[in-house]
Amino acid sequence: MPIVEKIRTIAQRVYGAEDIELSPEAQAKIDYFNRQGFGTLPICMAKTHLSLSHMPDKKGVPTGFVLPIRDVRASIGAGFIYPLVGTMSTMPGLPTRPCFYDIDLDPETEEITGLF
Repeated sequence: MPIVEKIRTIAQRVYGAEDIELSPEAQAKIDYFNRQGFGTLPICMAKTHLSLSHMPDKKGVPTGFVLPIRDVRASIGAGFIYPLVGTMSTMPGLPTRPCFYDIDLDPETEEITGLF
């Protein structure tokens, strides 16, 4: 199933949207991911947790709205594509081992090591 159809299916069957609206940037990214061979990756929607729609103030089970997809990003290493719905901030990927384990203070020179 194409990326756009996967997004549309999630929007309609899970969130109750009538359809999706792709920004030009989102469509360009989808085209790029398809050209790179990532079109078969699963979709993980990035949207507000406060509503089934993209509008946090719409409570209950809204229906008939158009879900705006403003951008589409990929976490290739993790193996999924994530459309950004509405205004949303994302967190960067974090390493499996925190970097503070490598930071130390040399007691003789009082220099900090392991920062870079």
